[in-house]
Amino acid sequence: MQEELIINRVAKSGLVTLDLEEYYHPGERVVYDLKDNLFMGLILREKDFREFLKTHDWTQYTGKNVAVICSEDAIVPTWTYMLLAVHLEPYAHTVVFGNRAELENKLFYEAINRIDPEAYRNARVVVKGCSKVPVPTAAYVEITRRLRPVVQTLMFGEPCSTVPLYKKPKSVGG
Repeated sequence: MQEELIINRVAKSGLVTLDLEEYYHPGERVVYDLKDNLFMGLILREKDFREFLKTHDWTQYTGKNVAVICSEDAIVPTWTYMLLAVHLEPYAHTVVFGNRAELENKLFYEAINRIDPEAYRNARVVVKGCSKVPVPTAAYVEITRRLRPVVQTLMFGEPCSTVPLYKKPKSVGG
């Protein structure tokens, strides 16, 4: 009785799997809402705000990813956000103006920008589709933008079931 040899065609295919989940920053995400600094929920008083900046414990943001927003419909001068960034920057891992989704996008952009596209030159790349952590759609768009110029093919999904996205055209006369 002859044993049937099981061949892993996915392993032999030469596909390179890129899992964006591996680029998820594990640090805590927090939202700093300026509404708590507004006088009567309407305006920001500079003197009071500057006093708050001096006395607030900024160390509580050490290593955290901070999104800065103002959830009230108030006129907040641009310098207010800049002053917050000045005080958060020495402690926080990153600071963004915007909501949690914009914070997540920035974290993934930073991680994706550290990827060397040359490592994928002429490769057949599958960008993994399923993950245990939330990967924003913006991250998939960004990795596509960065890899398309160098890869042979770009696909989405799992190596056993992919959606083709891009295939480098064959060179003329080659």
